[in-house]
Amino acid sequence: MTTAAAGGADAVPPADKHPSIPPSVPVPRKSSDGPAGGPGRSRRSVTGTRRVIAALFLAPALVLLGALVVYPIVYSVYRSFFDQAGTGFAGFGNYKALFTDDTIRTAIKNNAIWVVFAPTVSTVLGLIFAVLTERIRWGTAFKLIVFMPMAISMLAAGIIFRLVYDANPERGVANAVWVGVHDTFADSAGYPKAHPLPVHPLKAGGGGSFVTKAPVRAGQPVQLPLVGVAPAKMPSSAKPAKAATAEPGKVTGTAWLDFTKGGGGSPNVIDAKELGLKGIKVEAVKDGKVIASAKAGADGMFTLPASADGAEIRLPASNFREPYNGVEWLGPTLVTPGIIGSYVWMWAGFAMVLIAAGLAGLPRELLEAARVDGANEWQVFRRITVPMLAPVLSVVLVTLMINVLKVFDLVFIISPGSSLADANVLALQLYRSSFGTDADLGIGSAIAVLLLLLVLPVMYVNIRRIRKEGRR
Repeated sequence: MTTAAAGGADAVPPADKHPSIPPSVPVPRKSSDGPAGGPGRSRRSVTGTRRVIAALFLAPALVLLGALVVYPIVYSVYRSFFDQAGTGFAGFGNYKALFTDDTIRTAIKNNAIWVVFAPTVSTVLGLIFAVLTERIRWGTAFKLIVFMPMAISMLAAGIIFRLVYDANPERGVANAVWVGVHDTFADSAGYPKAHPLPVHPLKAGGGGSFVTKAPVRAGQPVQLPLVGVAPAKMPSSAKPAKAATAEPGKVTGTAWLDFTKGGGGSPNVIDAKELGLKGIKVEAVKDGKVIASAKAGADGMFTLPASADGAEIRLPASNFREPYNGVEWLGPTLVTPGIIGSYVWMWAGFAMVLIAAGLAGLPRELLEAARVDGANEWQVFRRITVPMLAPVLSVVLVTLMINVLKVFDLVFIISPGSSLADANVLALQLYRSSFGTDADLGIGSAIAVLLLLLVLPVMYVNIRRIRKEGRR
């Protein structure tokens, strides 16, 4: 039996018997299995060349990154372990000072307040603005106005709000509004520093009040002249004073500014150019008890009932209090909330724009389906809109948290020198500790390292979120 017969019909002839390949030509192999120096080696060499070229292109950027980022970080960590002169090893002494020095502890506390409130309020306002302006015709114009402060530098915004928070209501918008609201529901300011002259029929009554030197009688007009009020400070609605006429069974009188602008006039005499003390309160007092009271009109005239006969007329101290000048926005108590308010004014527009972009990408069919199922707008917002916007809200919140950890400009510009220590933050303290005649670079470097450590967790959360979004 031959070999072909033994192998059957499927037997493969030897290579030298293959009909299409001559015996002297070797059978070609795959390039991946080729010998050294073949096509596989060529492909690997091309890949290596590309990596070298890429490394050469990245080298300048890596050098700059190392010089501008890595080296300062490493040197700051190194310098934080040395004393003020930089020659003596201080160990962890500088870090210990961060939590024992009252000024730096105040900065850490204020930074915590900033991180909690500034990003949260900005994000919430941005969400509210984005949702409320989604369906209105002029929503785009509103968003443009809210976003406009982002075009202003921190320096300019600080100058603006330094004027807004000015304590003088004539310059500070915040206090002008506050004083206007206060005076709407309470008595306006009286006549501070007003007082009688020795020749006047008034004397000091104790506690800042003034009383008549003798009891008054019904039917006899009473004169209550005062001085010490600048004509420019008189109410704009005050009119020229008029002498009161006698009325039987009543006590009448006039309270006026016994001062003639430009000079002239006589004491205890109502001259033509002298103004009435509009709104001044007059009380009739007997045995230490107030039995009647009245307020002078625009011309200074007032009327008391017959029960005031034989009483002393008193001008209570409330007439002479200092005018209400509003709130000290940049005082030790409110300086940090006030500066946070300026930050929110700037960055709420940033949050609104990002949230509005995320809101535009929500599937409308889900919202409409919820409304068809009977959900009201609040339920749709709370159970559907907010959960679906969670990734966008987290981006905005994390971005603003990193931003407020570095806040410096607004605090430095807005807070006055008297409240600078109360408004202090870590970035500002870093500047104050690192520069100046009494600079301590060891403390400054320790603050820089602390800021880095505070930013790292927020950055880690942000990187994890970005990677998670990339895997979707």
